[in-house]
Amino acid sequence: MNLLQTNKLTKHFGDTRAVDAVDFTIGEGEFLALIGSNGAGKTSLVNVVSGLLRPDSGTIVFRGADVTQMSVHDRIVAGIARSFQLVNLFDQLTLLDNVALSIFSREDLTRKLLSLADHQKAVWEEAFDILRQFGLEGKATQLAGGISQGERKLLDVAVAYALKPQLLFLDEPTSGVSTREKAPIMDVVSSIVRSHHITAVVIEHDMDVVFKYSDRIVAMHQGTILASGTPDEIRNNEKVTTTLIGAAHA
Repeated sequence: MNLLQTNKLTKHFGDTRAVDAVDFTIGEGEFLALIGSNGAGKTSLVNVVSGLLRPDSGTIVFRGADVTQMSVHDRIVAGIARSFQLVNLFDQLTLLDNVALSIFSREDLTRKLLSLADHQKAVWEEAFDILRQFGLEGKATQLAGGISQGERKLLDVAVAYALKPQLLFLDEPTSGVSTREKAPIMDVVSSIVRSHHITAVVIEHDMDVVFKYSDRIVAMHQGTILASGTPDEIRNNEKVTTTLIGAAHA
């Protein structure tokens, strides 16, 4: 069953067809990897689906409802959330505060934050539990600006996870971290989204990560979908290996 489906979704920037009449589906419960070279249209597609960009044409259907014109906030309420390649955190706040703010936002309490913060014990307990799930509880009171890049990546996913999404987009969760940190980060993220039955879409350039963790891989090229299939199908797809992956991963 499809959780999300786009129909002829299009986004142009001048003469650049970043998303070119794309029909894209995400199955409920999938851990899907979105791959492609720089400029292939991966992030633009995710930005349009998550509401950060308005499409020029086409439709987006989520859980059977047309969300094409919905705001980012309304899509979050509907169950769509995302993390970012360039981590988007409040560096002068603690890890616990960053996650708690996401929960307050989810519950539409941010406008009352100053008066409610000391009285919302459940929020702080939930925020701490989320940090525990991501292995960050020991640094709950540290400022987000003072933790490692790998920890920042996990915190960024934790902040998105705190919105309780049904569909979570992860934009390069292992970029900028050392090779030895990639597997531990992905082990945590994969375990959490699968155990909580969250559908996840990962934009990723590291093919080792893609092939190890994905149920299905969608390859993009020049704003269109080049291929879609299981890791084995994509690994053996000559068009994909020639265009995107290269002989080393063929």
